[in-house]
Amino acid sequence: MTSASLSVTANTTANATRRGNALGRRLSIVAAWLVFALFLLLPLLIVVSEALKQGFGTFFTAIFEPDALAALKLTLLAVGISVPLNLVFGVAAWCVSKYEFRGKSLLVTLIDLPFSVSPVIAGLIYVLLFGAQGYFGEWLSDRDIQIVFAVPGIVLATLFVTVPFVARELIPLMQEQGSTEEEAARLLGASGWQMFWHITLPNIKWGLIYGVVLCTARAMGEFGAVSVVSGHIRGLTNTLPLHVEILYNEYNHVAAFSVASLLLALALVILLLKQWSESRIARLKTGAQP
Repeated sequence: MTSASLSVTANTTANATRRGNALGRRLSIVAAWLVFALFLLLPLLIVVSEALKQGFGTFFTAIFEPDALAALKLTLLAVGISVPLNLVFGVAAWCVSKYEFRGKSLLVTLIDLPFSVSPVIAGLIYVLLFGAQGYFGEWLSDRDIQIVFAVPGIVLATLFVTVPFVARELIPLMQEQGSTEEEAARLLGASGWQMFWHITLPNIKWGLIYGVVLCTARAMGEFGAVSVVSGHIRGLTNTLPLHVEILYNEYNHVAAFSVASLLLALALVILLLKQWSESRIARLKTGAQP
């Protein structure tokens, strides 16, 4: 066999391989879109269609009903308290990434604890601690302080399940960036606050936003821990997920899906913010490469 025929055979084989690879890629992409549509898009479409089943009048009535508005306000209140606190705690992860100290590994493990503990167990722990029959129940009752079945318990439960999100986003980012710039600033006489404000914070800005977005999404949709400590008191201790559950258990399906669609709209806004922050982080990483 001549060299020309060998070359033709090799080219034919390579073309066939490329066609096979291209076909495999197309099939994989189509399969991925089918799975995405079946398990993600279809449930969302069902929620919206069920919410609008009886028209926009019923839809808006369910959303602007007093108990639904109270649940929305409580949800936003829990998010508005827990997210800033987690923001402060996440920025404190600067110490974990920049310094070596005794107990550092234990602290990192504790940060990950809410990932491994069931939210229901977390809520039960707060009931055992602060409930009427809990360890601090009598002391709190004597001082007319109510935590469980009240707003403070909901905030504490939300805070517990959202602790890792900001910190876990920032720690790897700051470890990757290193401490060269901070050390240079220290040698030039900068204070700790000046270092953080002018060097650390600009470097972690988009990672911080990404962590806050994830934390907000988790806080807004939390059900298990909040369900245990809330008491399900309508208009007082029901967040939006709990209000949806109550409406559905009462067979008021249209109202339940209407309120669920409100949660869906909030989730889509958070998703857009997440995508925006991810694109900014990717752009910064690309620009940082030589």
